[in-house]
Amino acid sequence: MCDKEAPDNVWLALPGVFFSCYNVSMLFNSLAFLVFLPIAFGLYWIAPEKYRWIILLLVSYYFYMAASPRYVLLLLCTSLVVWLASLAIGKSPEEERGFKKGILIATLLICFGLLMFFKYYNFGAQSIVAVLELFSFHIEPHLLNLLMPVGISFYTFQSTGYLIDVYRGKIKPEDSFARFALFVSFFPQIIAGPIGRADSLIPELKCRKPFDYDLAVSGLRMMLWGYFKKLVISDALGKYVDLIYGNVPYYFGMTFIMVSVMYTFQIYCDFSGYSDIAIGTARLFNIELMQNFKSPYFSKSVREFWSRWHISLSTWFRDYVYIPLGGSRKGTVRKNINLMITMLVSGLWHGANWTFVLWGGLHGLYQVIEGFFRKETEEKRRAVIILRGLLTFALVNLAWIFFRADSIGDAFFIVTHLHNGVVLHFLDAWKKMKVDMLITDVGLCKLFAAIAVLMVYDFFSLKHDIPKEMTKWKLPLRWVIYVGLTTLIIINKLHGGTTQQFIYFNF
Repeated sequence: MCDKEAPDNVWLALPGVFFSCYNVSMLFNSLAFLVFLPIAFGLYWIAPEKYRWIILLLVSYYFYMAASPRYVLLLLCTSLVVWLASLAIGKSPEEERGFKKGILIATLLICFGLLMFFKYYNFGAQSIVAVLELFSFHIEPHLLNLLMPVGISFYTFQSTGYLIDVYRGKIKPEDSFARFALFVSFFPQIIAGPIGRADSLIPELKCRKPFDYDLAVSGLRMMLWGYFKKLVISDALGKYVDLIYGNVPYYFGMTFIMVSVMYTFQIYCDFSGYSDIAIGTARLFNIELMQNFKSPYFSKSVREFWSRWHISLSTWFRDYVYIPLGGSRKGTVRKNINLMITMLVSGLWHGANWTFVLWGGLHGLYQVIEGFFRKETEEKRRAVIILRGLLTFALVNLAWIFFRADSIGDAFFIVTHLHNGVVLHFLDAWKKMKVDMLITDVGLCKLFAAIAVLMVYDFFSLKHDIPKEMTKWKLPLRWVIYVGLTTLIIINKLHGGTTQQFIYFNF
């Protein structure tokens, strides 16, 4: 239990996480969000209990309008189309199976058609032109100056997952459009997830619950830890990653090895940091979102990695793509084909670039190969487990190169030049890496220390719910941690820290 006599709400520690954040849009790392969240929190809890969900709907749409004002009507129309389709499916007699299936297919075509238009039109046009040029047909692609709607990938998957569940009879359709619109637009998760499931999230949003002090405090802890990961680790790594990946042909060897490892931790801290802030923010409103990361870099296989990384997306693809394709029910060959299709689609979901498709294909290939050695990977000896963990990390790290590279050419250049000068001239390669990246020994030590703190936290998180268990610690110790994290964030900003957009904001 927390100490009621000394309020442990960590609100006093949170302002530091926004130090020098000047984003004008309503993102978690913006000054605007620092103003928005307390107002939304106050309006929600002072409102009469039966109207709180309306307050949450209004602040969610305000949040989305601040981030993507041009496309708020697209969000509203998508929600309306899916809701009407769910009513038509849910209230039709069971014998009208063909009608239900037709409504489902038509609605999915509308939703994914909009997603593909905004996200993939230019990519598709350029890809078609590139193929035609192989056959000596030279035409100029007709490109559109499209601004991708914020969060469209996430709210499309969330709403269509709901519709499929209604079609399968797993849940009943929501009678109130406004409540369904809240499910789709709930502000902590709409921009970059976690992708909510209707059977768990809609009851959370509808349930009238009193303010839960302990849950709110645990949410604030998660938010503080998420901001530490984003603003101290991810943003610090990002400036070095952007430097090297923006000028790939000028580097080789140790520089590529170091920057690939840096990006491996950058994207994890960036996205898991966002998820921590989203989950923590939802807890302030007494709402639980699903866990999205579970110490993924301690995985002992790529298959296990995907059970720990972006869990809301990987389970979505499992339930709505892999299993409908046949899953593992139709033999090994079909299983592997289904797995490859799922991972390729997952790669394409992340962005309109063939680098993402290759990234997904690599992860699919990894898991297919692992499938042939699954019995041999049940070894329990600690040394073998550690080696498997290191191999998994190396494979995931290699795949991240394709994910981050601006082009396939850049990715293959990095992969084929990783070893240059490293083995025979390690010290020279290390010195060149520091010159290339404009980083000092002190700077490297700071980054390694922050990553070490992250990995220690993740290691103990394998078996413990650290934010929850912190309630058992003495109050002074907790505040040493709160103030320490906040101080690190402030010092990082004072000494040249940068504030970067969340990576998954682009997806």
